[in-house]
Amino acid sequence: MSLVKSTLAGARVLVGVGGGIAAYKTAHLVRGLVGEGADVRVVPTASSLQFMGAATWEALSGHTVLTSVFEDVDQVAHVRFGQEADLVVIAPATADLLARMRAGRADDLLTASLLVTRAPVVVAPAMHTEMWDHPATVENVAVLRERGVIVLEPAVGRLTGPDSGPGRLPEPAALLEAARAAITAPRDERGMILQDLAGRELLITAGGTREDLDPVRFLANHSSGRQGWALAHAALVRGARVLLAAANVDLETPPGARRLDVGSAADLAAAVTEHRRGVDALVMAAAVADFTAAEPSREKIKKDESEGDSVPTIALRRTDDILRHSVLDRGDGERPAIVGFAAETGGNGSSALELARSKARRKGADLLVFNDVTAGVFGSPDNAVRILDGDGGEVAEATGSKTVVAHAVLDELAGRLPQVPWSA
Repeated sequence: MSLVKSTLAGARVLVGVGGGIAAYKTAHLVRGLVGEGADVRVVPTASSLQFMGAATWEALSGHTVLTSVFEDVDQVAHVRFGQEADLVVIAPATADLLARMRAGRADDLLTASLLVTRAPVVVAPAMHTEMWDHPATVENVAVLRERGVIVLEPAVGRLTGPDSGPGRLPEPAALLEAARAAITAPRDERGMILQDLAGRELLITAGGTREDLDPVRFLANHSSGRQGWALAHAALVRGARVLLAAANVDLETPPGARRLDVGSAADLAAAVTEHRRGVDALVMAAAVADFTAAEPSREKIKKDESEGDSVPTIALRRTDDILRHSVLDRGDGERPAIVGFAAETGGNGSSALELARSKARRKGADLLVFNDVTAGVFGSPDNAVRILDGDGGEVAEATGSKTVVAHAVLDELAGRLPQVPWSA
């Protein structure tokens, strides 16, 4: 049985490739996996080689490519590949491949390996919309998910020819992030990814708000949105439905997440107010501006050369405290569970941790995720956090990739959710 890993580095990843034109995107996924230090074995179906040849996969992965159970027989490849894998990613998965997986077929090396493996399996379907919506495919996907297979939702967009709609393979960057979320996710007794958020809906905020000063300039912060994105990917592989309120984030939407793009703190407050009552948890990972212009200028603020080095005075006002207002509006013991984030530096004679503990007590959220940003973490792939409860007590800590941190946060959140999901 494969073990949970903290990173893709050193992980043995089996990449299955179905017979669809979207296989060209999988080449970029393989390159990304190898770039993170994974040992990648590509197992294409015979039909997929009509789109991408074996030489491409061998060059990218550094391994010989096999497709049949009758190749490399002395090494029992159809058993060994599945047994050795820490993670299986199938992209693209055609309607035919999904049907063969559901039926438990073992008529080529890929499907035989899938019967053997006890590693998490992440499947990225790609096909025309009519095929994705067909009752047979809908049923096949439902059965695979019941068995613990992570079947990602396809993207919506341009398909082969003039067609457009659901069925597009997600972009390689989103698939790579899904692989990170899967390899680091907690497992159940079967070795499958724990579905402790199944049936739950999470509203996750991410990124950094921008506050207009004039038509050209704005106040902003350094948040990239990557921690919020990691939380969304991690929640999705653990079975949650995710509504992602993205404040100025230039990243591929996680497959299956619903996305709301917002700009300012006021925009984000409106989105949270509208949607928080219908979710099981609100995770406020966005960096929200504390101040905004009291009266944004309708015209570009001019630099008056005749006044020498003088600068204009810009009046600011406080923005609404979205986290605190959400807690107060919820009431005791009601939904949603609320997680706040606090990026702190020391100051005024207090350490960053002391300030975070005070903020936890003041805000009243169920959890507050604190990180000391004195040395700077914005835009970094890694993070180091302490997770505090509403009284400021430390309940957990996590250091590593932002995906590892995301799972640590969700571990704590899962135990604080009401027993019955909101949708029930």
